[in-house]
Amino acid sequence: MLTFIGLGLYDERSITVEGRDALREADRAYAEFYTSKLLGATVEELRSYHGADIEVLGREGVEQRPDEMLDAAETEDVAFLTAGDTMISTTHVDLRLRAIARGIETRVVHGVTAQSAASGLSGLQNYRFGKAVTLPFPYAHGAEGVPQSVVDSIEANRERGLHTLVYLDIKADRDEYMTADFAAGELASDWKDVLGVVVARAGSPDPAVAADRLSALADREFGDPLHMLLIPGDLHHVEADAVGTLGGAPDDVVAENEL
Repeated sequence: MLTFIGLGLYDERSITVEGRDALREADRAYAEFYTSKLLGATVEELRSYHGADIEVLGREGVEQRPDEMLDAAETEDVAFLTAGDTMISTTHVDLRLRAIARGIETRVVHGVTAQSAASGLSGLQNYRFGKAVTLPFPYAHGAEGVPQSVVDSIEANRERGLHTLVYLDIKADRDEYMTADFAAGELASDWKDVLGVVVARAGSPDPAVAADRLSALADREFGDPLHMLLIPGDLHHVEADAVGTLGGAPDDVVAENEL
């Protein structure tokens, strides 16, 4: 049995009760933290809290050489842990399909996602989001500015009146996390006066939400990671109230986006 367990968004206590029980009952436990990371807990704190010997795998151990984990899952109960919800990443879907192809029973225990938290904290309605995008560090895609694919996706959402969730690049192995002010500055080159909403540290005891024009957000600081950036489309009146009340958006900026 291979059980995929989402750890939630922040620390060792963010996991669901079902996930906690599945982890504690497992014979072996593996984890990866290169797609995302729990910034409120170290691996040692996870091990101690859950009473589990968790082996952390790198990208190669999950994507190219998962044989050790799959071999163990043929005869033992194995837990595979990730931050957030374990099936958001294509990498993890592929791993599950590999397991099924080998005749291994699989199970998914979901965790809280960054997407649902961003919607809940900002007040932007979840069903009014279009395609999400990831903004990479300039050095990661080999050019300055925003990749054209990101620009095209945001524009397509805006034309339909839909919100865009912009995931910000992380390089966990380098302890490097893109900040929302940097991301807002990058996007402001195309949409200087467009409304943006920053969501910082979702799932932690001190999350932050801030809404303003992208050019204004680029001049602010939002504290410790992880950060996300939302580009709202047309605002329903409840959403308009939310970005003003929860995010402190100026009235004139809200009015420009309200239906």
